[in-house]
Amino acid sequence: MKIALITGASRGLGKSMALHLAKKGTDIILTYNSNKGEAEKVVNEIEKSGRKAIALHLDISQHGSFDTFTTEISNLLKNKWGRENFDFLINNAGIGIHADFMETSEEQFDQVMNINLKGPFFLNQKLIGLIKDGGHILNVSSGLARFSLPGFAAYASMKGGMEVLTRYMAKELGPREISVNIIAPGAIETDFGGGAVRDNKDMNKFIASQTAKGRAGLPDDIGSAVATILCGDCMWITGQRIEISGGMFL
Repeated sequence: MKIALITGASRGLGKSMALHLAKKGTDIILTYNSNKGEAEKVVNEIEKSGRKAIALHLDISQHGSFDTFTTEISNLLKNKWGRENFDFLINNAGIGIHADFMETSEEQFDQVMNINLKGPFFLNQKLIGLIKDGGHILNVSSGLARFSLPGFAAYASMKGGMEVLTRYMAKELGPREISVNIIAPGAIETDFGGGAVRDNKDMNKFIASQTAKGRAGLPDDIGSAVATILCGDCMWITGQRIEISGGMFL
C-alpha cells in the first residue's frame, strides 16, 4: 500500500492526480488552501473507491507554518496508517499571474515566487525526512518554461527555477534511492488563471492549432500520466523534465 501527499488537490490537476492515483491503489493525503468543501468532496470520492484519504489545510505561501504541518503529517501517518513515512510527494499547489515583463510589480513577483518556488523549496526540506527511501517526488513546471508567450515572465521564471531545483534534489537525494522529477503540463482546460484556456474559445482554438494532438489538454491527461509515472516501473528515471502537453509548439 502506497501513500501520496499532493498539495493543491481540491480541484484541477491536483484533483485529477489524486483520483487517478487512488484508482491504482494509492491512499491520498491532499491539501487545500481555501476550498475545504471541494477538498472534502475529493476525499469522499476516493473513499468510495475503497482507498483512504484525508484533506488538510495548507497555505503554501506561509512558510513559517511548515514545521507545524510536518508534525501534523507525521502524527497522521502514525494514527491513520500505522506508518512513519509516505511514498510520493507531488508539489502541485501554485498560482498563475498574467502580466507583461515591463508591467509586473514587485508585489506580483514576490507573490508568485513565494508560492511557486520558495514554498515548494522549503516544504520539500521539511517533508523529506518523512518520505520513504526509494520514494518519488514530483514537482510541477509548465510548458511556458520551454516556450515563451507574452505575459508570463514571472510565472515561467519560477517554473524554470523549479526545473533546476529538481535536478539538484535528484542528485542530493539519489543516495536514498528517491527519484525526483518534474512534469510540465501544456495548456489545460481548468479554472487556473481564471479559466482562460477552458472558457475563451479563441484561445482554446489557437492552442489546439499549435498542438500536435489537435486540442487543448484536459485534467485527466495530466492525472493519468502522473499515476503512470508514480505507479509504474519508472524508478530509474530521475532528475528529468517530463513534458505532458500533447505536443504543444513542437
